Amino acid sequence: MKKHIYSYIVLLTSVMLFMSSCVNHPDVPSSAKAIRRLPAIFPDYCNVTVPCNIAPLNFMLPVDQYDECVARFTMPNGEQQTYGNGVKVQIPESEWHAMLDASKGKSMKVEVWGLKDENWLSFTPFEIYVANQPIDEYLSYRLIEPSYVAWDFMEIAQRNLTSFDENQIFNNEVTMNDKKIGQCINCHSYQNYKTDNMLFHVRLSNAGTVIVNDGKISKVNLKRDYTISGGVYPSWHPTAKLVAFSTNKTRQAFHTENPNKIEVYDLASDLILYDVTTDSVSVICEDPELLEVYPTWSPDGKYLYYCKSVPLPEELQGQDIRTTYQKVQYNLYRRSFDIASHAFGEEELIYDAASADKSVTLPRVSPDGRYLLFALGQYGCFHSRHRDADIVCIPLNAYSGEALTAETSSAIDLTLLNSDGYSDSYPSWSSNGHWIMCASRRDDDNYSRVYFAYFNNGNVAKAFLLPQEDPELHISLLKSYNRPEFMVEPVKIGVKEFSKVFE
Repeated sequence: MKKHIYSYIVLLTSVMLFMSSCVNHPDVPSSAKAIRRLPAIFPDYCNVTVPCNIAPLNFMLPVDQYDECVARFTMPNGEQQTYGNGVKVQIPESEWHAMLDASKGKSMKVEVWGLKDENWLSFTPFEIYVANQPIDEYLSYRLIEPSYVAWDFMEIAQRNLTSFDENQIFNNEVTMNDKKIGQCINCHSYQNYKTDNMLFHVRLSNAGTVIVNDGKISKVNLKRDYTISGGVYPSWHPTAKLVAFSTNKTRQAFHTENPNKIEVYDLASDLILYDVTTDSVSVICEDPELLEVYPTWSPDGKYLYYCKSVPLPEELQGQDIRTTYQKVQYNLYRRSFDIASHAFGEEELIYDAASADKSVTLPRVSPDGRYLLFALGQYGCFHSRHRDADIVCIPLNAYSGEALTAETSSAIDLTLLNSDGYSDSYPSWSSNGHWIMCASRRDDDNYSRVYFAYFNNGNVAKAFLLPQEDPELHISLLKSYNRPEFMVEPVKIGVKEFSKVFE
């Protein structure tokens, strides 16, 4: 009896493998009408440059226009693979990584056929260029509804970028002790892309900042009687157990007609420094008239960059910010830092955005210290909802002591990274400095999704969307990817272990 069961299992497995093979490796159409344009695939992976270790670039043709899709991939060595399942192209991970290895430093050719009204169409082929440089293996983000008006379930998740594996770092249901006020979790941050020293915030119910110090977990209250609030928007010093935060009195406004939909602004904000070892908080700067926000360290730890508002016109000073928020603009500054004394130097104006009627936020310095990324919009400090917001990159060697401007900064061309008329925000560097990441609403103006672009000595390739096993997930998942952060390793602490610090 056991022998018959075993034989049945072997036969069933063989049939399933055969069927899978038929689905994944169909024949290309014997005849098709040539269409002289690129296929309208989603995500748009036509002529992109990708890391040599990225997960499969699965895509689909529009389901309302086509009945089937077949794609043929040709490697530099002449080997070919075909894929197609309905209108989707989904590539097994092992086969894809073999294709990447065969194309490393070169490109693979992709030909796409679409069945429409019982006729096959063949589109202009495109290339997928495979860079020699890998991307960091892990990515973390907060998944949240895009409205920010209210929420129920919220999670911070991590994703393996070489595969489709995703798991939770934390969620807000585990430790919420008052469902009437809810619980918000945010601002996950890591020291040098590693996870033995990290943190995230918990607001409202069971509030506090969860700190991981050399793998040991604690919950702390960063609010002191001399600060505005607990710390937000954190940045770990690259070598010391120090974290720079801003401390803010933040408000939101919800528009009914403005295309930006949501406005986030500060009534007050300062910068603080938290010493993880001593649990002490010191003030970095606290201008009572202006707003300081979004601190970030240089990779050598010798400078702290941040954004600071410029004074409002005299006739607007003292007015309700709900009527003046569109006039609030931020410039980019930095202060030197002495690691021995924890003392900061005088502030230097690095980039004068307001001189061009713009506002700068979210600065990030490249790992080699040569370039500076930031988000730029017309006003305010929360460009995630500003449709005019773009990512800007400037070489830091352009700064010689005099503030840079749009005209003098020698900005890198990021045309292939930025979208046209949609918010691009939350810029970040991979640990090797060869990949730029941002959160963009370019696909539908509602949901922020993660885009990557290859960066090579100031040259930036076309951005591509975070790959998914099912390319339709980006359409069906009604969540925004908030504050995406690169990691070179996963968070090793589980949700249950994190929850113990709230007991």
